[in-house]
Amino acid sequence: MAPWECAIDGDDEQFDRVEDLIVHQSTTHERIECEVCGTVLPDGYFAIRHAFDEHSRAEYVRAYDATAKEVRRRENVKETIEEQADIREVIDRLEGDTGSL
Repeated sequence: MAPWECAIDGDDEQFDRVEDLIVHQSTTHERIECEVCGTVLPDGYFAIRHAFDEHSRAEYVRAYDATAKEVRRRENVKETIEEQADIREVIDRLEGDTGSL
């Protein structure tokens, strides 16, 4: 499989395993604040998951001034990661490194 690329703020670091990518995004990059509810969370996968699990598409579009294409792209990223990643492994690694997400 092709490597996974971070792509946060132009970060082009690549990873063979999606779990390594998610840990990188969660520990290397600054946390962000959700524009809908104000929750502070890791950028990347966890931010996308939060946006689409906790808020409606309409809320996301309004808060981020997102186009339908941008929404579909992020939904596809979320779906692809969830099909391939062992999220339990990621959480266990993050809790071992930092104590919490």
